Amino acid sequence: MKKMIYGVAGLALAPAAGYMYSRYAEPGWLRTTEVTITLKRLPPSFDGMRIVQFSDVHLGFHYTTEQLAGLAGRIQALNPDLICFTGDLYDSAVGSDAIPTVEVLSRLHAPLGKGAVLGNHDYYGKESEKIISILTDGGFSVLMNRSVPLQRGQERIWLGGVDDMWDGRPDLPRTLQNVPENECVILLAHCPDYADLALKRSVDLQLSGHSHGGQVRLPLFGPVVLPAYGRKYVAGHYVLGGGKLQVYTNRGIGVSVYPVRFNCRPELTVLTLRRG
Repeated sequence: MKKMIYGVAGLALAPAAGYMYSRYAEPGWLRTTEVTITLKRLPPSFDGMRIVQFSDVHLGFHYTTEQLAGLAGRIQALNPDLICFTGDLYDSAVGSDAIPTVEVLSRLHAPLGKGAVLGNHDYYGKESEKIISILTDGGFSVLMNRSVPLQRGQERIWLGGVDDMWDGRPDLPRTLQNVPENECVILLAHCPDYADLALKRSVDLQLSGHSHGGQVRLPLFGPVVLPAYGRKYVAGHYVLGGGKLQVYTNRGIGVSVYPVRFNCRPELTVLTLRRG
């Protein structure tokens, strides 16, 4: 009888415990993922380059500027050569925290600089221009369908970025128009499924976010819900076209729509590039 009572009580409490964990524990349990990416066209002087990628902060929706400050400290402690942000700085609208956010972003430093693109949420509330200003004032190059060279000695690679696939106007030909055909390109694209278009061009590595990895992933089932343009390359490392293009989809920092994560911890990614 006691065993039966304990069993019934356990079944009754399990949903509440699961909710408490997914609402209050896992969203703050940040994981740093180390990934080595081998690129055939990477110049020798860039061998060993460290990129720290973060994505989908969603400030204002259960994520504060104070938390962003803690995140900045963790990013800086990883000694990045390049810092990349792949969209959705805010969840919907810029609040009164614009100046503190600029101050926090300004604390991030990397020898090769800081690049960013916008995500679909950065367009909500018609706030995209404000968010571009916040990122720019925070020292990020906002790559709206353009590329910039990254130089080490006499060698270089290119960091490009396209506008958001959902609410923006991505233009990859324009992004690559000044890039020599034989030079290595890293592309920032908020939506990971943009990789199907990038595969048709001369792009070596695409970094994306947007999907949150599903945000809630059930064992043996996977992600419960996925957004448009984030359903094919949901999370982690993908190799496409026989190695022509590699993709890394970051699970994001914050949450959106529902303030929960389950079996899908927030993520910082450290990508070490190696010459193939």
